[in-house]
Amino acid sequence: MTSQITEIVLPGKVEPSGLQLSVRPAPTPAAGQALVRMEATGVSFAEQQMRRGRYYDQPAYPFVPGYDMVGTVTATGDGVDPGMTGRRYAAITKVGGWASHLLVDAADLIPVPDGLDPVAVETLVVNGVTAWQMLHRTAEVRRGGTIVVLGANGGVGSTLVQLARHAGITVIGTASARHHDTVRALGATPVDYRDPELYATIRALAPEGVDAVFDHVAGPGLNESWRLLRAGGTLVAYGNASTKEDEGGNFWPTIRLFSRLALWNYLPNGKGAHFYNLWAGRRFTIAAFRAKQREDLTAVLRLLGEGVITPQVAATMPLSATADALTLAESRTVAGKVVIIPDA
Repeated sequence: MTSQITEIVLPGKVEPSGLQLSVRPAPTPAAGQALVRMEATGVSFAEQQMRRGRYYDQPAYPFVPGYDMVGTVTATGDGVDPGMTGRRYAAITKVGGWASHLLVDAADLIPVPDGLDPVAVETLVVNGVTAWQMLHRTAEVRRGGTIVVLGANGGVGSTLVQLARHAGITVIGTASARHHDTVRALGATPVDYRDPELYATIRALAPEGVDAVFDHVAGPGLNESWRLLRAGGTLVAYGNASTKEDEGGNFWPTIRLFSRLALWNYLPNGKGAHFYNLWAGRRFTIAAFRAKQREDLTAVLRLLGEGVITPQVAATMPLSATADALTLAESRTVAGKVVIIPDA
């Protein structure tokens, strides 16, 4: 077992260059825990918001970010199957993933099938579970339906497009013009999100309305997303990216978003509006929550192994260059996920 671990610490509201590299003695797993050697982690929108102090319910500074990771168990605590040692697992951690090693509750570890590249798997941990659950559990879009995916070139968006196409669903995806070839290759019809006639263009592609809209922006355009739905359609909001540059916390913008979605559900038109929360239910039914995460990520990784999903890796960078990885992810110039790997 390693004697020291390296972590990337977010000390406060800083620019990416303000991230700090810290080395400390390796912890010993407590009962129910496993020590995992990170093989791949990544940068999601959550970390971009955390460094601004705008992610809902984030820990107090300083802390180690890292929403998910893939790695190999190197030690186990009491009550944990010692046979887990030496095997590869994935976990949605919310924080802590930007480290060479980290402690994880063994019950939160999800087995990774043999033969899968950890970098490829990392692109699908939080993104894959999010996309799968929004499509199949929240919106429940059926084969033959049509959906709109905002940000179809992003980590969640690109995964959502591929899952939908595999399920026989037509996809219209928004992205900047430079990413249209990527979106088209994934199987969606691309539309430029900068086009002032964006929603009119989408309506022309789906004049009878769409079955679902997946909106991570939640700005003024949310009303237009709602209007795109046919009767019986579903709006799924899963972020508040329109406020990412705002100052202050994200509590009240989130509450206002929740209120607007709740109000729409009372309108007599058969449409539904939901805010997707990956962590919903964990506090009250943790066993059921873990079972659902395991079932859904296992389904996504099976499709990865079958070649149905092509992982969208924007770049891979070593842990020591996490500041550069965060900067690149925030530049909005890349398609897919920026993945962090151990230093050589």
